[in-house]
Amino acid sequence: MTNAPEPTAAETYAAHQSDIARLLDVLDMELERNDARAKDQRDNWALVGNVSKVRSDLINTVAFISNMDRADIERFLSDAT
Repeated sequence: MTNAPEPTAAETYAAHQSDIARLLDVLDMELERNDARAKDQRDNWALVGNVSKVRSDLINTVAFISNMDRADIERFLSDAT
């Protein structure tokens, strides 16, 4: 039995980046599915809570990866509207 070499940092990074891209695709599909539900259930505040949680988590993720303050991300989002 031979021991497989440990993956390099670059290989591990690439694998994680691929996972993130796939997860973003799944997130997009789920948002589309929930969008249809939100149109049919206009008074369903649980759906609003779901997207609010996802939004907050994404703000935290972007703040972490970009080394920015959460407030800066919030301002950026406000400027887009």
